[in-house]
Amino acid sequence: MIAGNGPAPALVLLMVQRLPDDSLTMALASGGRAHFGWGADRHLLADLFDAINQNTRATGNWQKGKVPTFPQWPRPKAKTVGKTDEKPKKKVTVADLWRKFQGR
Repeated sequence: MIAGNGPAPALVLLMVQRLPDDSLTMALASGGRAHFGWGADRHLLADLFDAINQNTRATGNWQKGKVPTFPQWPRPKAKTVGKTDEKPKKKVTVADLWRKFQGR
């Protein structure tokens, strides 16, 4: 709201919260444009597809060592935030913190 003009912030918040779960706004909040169109219904269908494949693999009458592998339903990947070439940080223990505060 600029200079007191425009809709009330509560109204804008209410409108954004009421957006469908497969909207572009919700997709960008979930991790990027790859999530566009992926609502709860699509995630459930992908999980159902994978469950049926696992059930078929588990209950099938396959020859020994000839169990097929079924591909999973492709899902959008979440964006990773930060640098990928960064070294993992060393875990800080309570003893390390104590030494840091005691040394002057």
